[in-house]
Amino acid sequence: MVRLPNIKKIGASLFASNIGSGHFVGLAGTAAAGGIVIGGFEWNVVTMPEYLRKRFGGDRIRIYLSVLSLLLYVFTKISADMFSGAIFIQQAMGINIYIAIVMLLSITALYTVTGGLAAVIYTDTLQTIIMLIGSFILMGFAFYEVGGYENFVAKYKVAIPSLVTYDNITVPEKCYLPRSDAFHLFRDPITGDMPWPGLIFGLTIIALWYWCTDQVIVQRCLSAKNMSHVKAGCIMCGYLKLLPMFLMVFPGMISRILYTEEIACVVPSKCKEYCGTEVGCTNIAYPKMVINLMPDGLRGLMLSVMLASLMSSLTSIFNSASTLFTMDIYTKFRKRASEKELMIAGRVFIIFLIGVSIAWVPILQSAQSGQLFDYMQSITSYLGPPIASVFFLGVFVKRVNEQGAFWGLIIGLLIGLSRMITEFAYGTGSCVKPSNCPKIICGVHYLYFAIILFATSCIIVLAVSFMTNPIADKHLYRLCWSLRNSTEEREDLDANDWVAEEVPEKEDDDNEEDLSFCKKAYNWFCGFENTKAPKLSEEEKKALEEKMTDTSETPLWRNVVNINGIILLAVAVFCHGYFA
Repeated sequence: MVRLPNIKKIGASLFASNIGSGHFVGLAGTAAAGGIVIGGFEWNVVTMPEYLRKRFGGDRIRIYLSVLSLLLYVFTKISADMFSGAIFIQQAMGINIYIAIVMLLSITALYTVTGGLAAVIYTDTLQTIIMLIGSFILMGFAFYEVGGYENFVAKYKVAIPSLVTYDNITVPEKCYLPRSDAFHLFRDPITGDMPWPGLIFGLTIIALWYWCTDQVIVQRCLSAKNMSHVKAGCIMCGYLKLLPMFLMVFPGMISRILYTEEIACVVPSKCKEYCGTEVGCTNIAYPKMVINLMPDGLRGLMLSVMLASLMSSLTSIFNSASTLFTMDIYTKFRKRASEKELMIAGRVFIIFLIGVSIAWVPILQSAQSGQLFDYMQSITSYLGPPIASVFFLGVFVKRVNEQGAFWGLIIGLLIGLSRMITEFAYGTGSCVKPSNCPKIICGVHYLYFAIILFATSCIIVLAVSFMTNPIADKHLYRLCWSLRNSTEEREDLDANDWVAEEVPEKEDDDNEEDLSFCKKAYNWFCGFENTKAPKLSEEEKKALEEKMTDTSETPLWRNVVNINGIILLAVAVFCHGYFA
């Protein structure tokens, strides 16, 4: 039987883990600059390391995925969330952005270290409620201030800054005039800032990578009690994902109307004065409106929203990054590491990861014309498609083998890194001061690049696979589409791979009664338990494994969640059509 509270926890945790301060700042900022099209990113909702290890066997794909995931955490998650959260705190309190980052990290680290994943999921549920309430209140204030939806549409089209000249140079009109297609979701495939083929196909590839393969998301689903819980939680998250268009995108556009000179600034010196960067100030659209529009009490509520969303995202990332590093990388070199050693190694690695992420903040400040959400999506487009291609082919093409998957990942990564490094080397520039990066490289929109990279990776995977030996069916039962209904016992390719050596038990002389107060406090803070886990018999282990891998569903709840999935899909298609 499916219990609704558990579904709420999974759905709310998925939503809160995805919707961080980067969405509040990034979505609103890009909407202020270009209109509603960025909201389409929220309406495309589609662990992989474990699946691919069973599907292909071997260690190298698992290492690849772990290392790449950690890199993506630095480039697109930790640094972006820290930066966006710090922008809000900086605007609200007038303090240095790096001091704000340290404050936020200190609070986040405290309950991440002491609480673990269970605490994160429970706090996600509460934080989702806070986020939704605060965002709805701000949306109401915003539409009231602008005079309703019709006035909102009319006023956005004339939200033009007065200062458009500097050093005897007149800024091109396209840099400060609101886009004529600002209220259209589907835009010109050649001249559009978000071409519609890229929005449909390129974004689907990115979504396949994120929602099906990212450790942060998958970790939430793995905490569910059964398959119906997973499906219902994902569907609930899907319904919640319909809201950002109205809670973040529209308010971001309204902010441009209310504070045109600052949000739509194009003169570099003025932008530097308003927000500390010359490429543009659209990132402050949401914080600016909160600080200037809401009364004191509600302003504090919205500060809580931003803190909650930031901490929710960061705690998810910290837990997942620690797991990836300790279980997939550290144990490869320290097979006899004790549980305490693994926990310490994971926490030390998180500190290192945070340091690298802080160092990356100045780079992302000026990337993609200062539009944070575009920056995050572009990095994903350069690094995610090869993973999506291997997962897609691994499920639907039985002939694909480990050699094809590995070389598809490696060559795809090199192609993606070539584009990313070149873009950062030349600089992404801004509308006023465009980058001199060659058009043949940087002129291809990142969503189109995602499509090209996905197709290239697929070709490489298939070519290498067909030139090498296939994997026998006995290793693929229930791991690919054509063998999904097989009842034969599967012989796992990973049966003898990556087996950590068991550390022989030793008597612990430090009984709980003999420990000092400081030692007890240290053990509690770090999550070290002195009590030994109960020993399980072989029968108990087998029963537990069967329970964990059971994907059966009660017919009633299976039908309920499937019907809701169809309804959700229909609603998403309607929203795309309405705003197209």
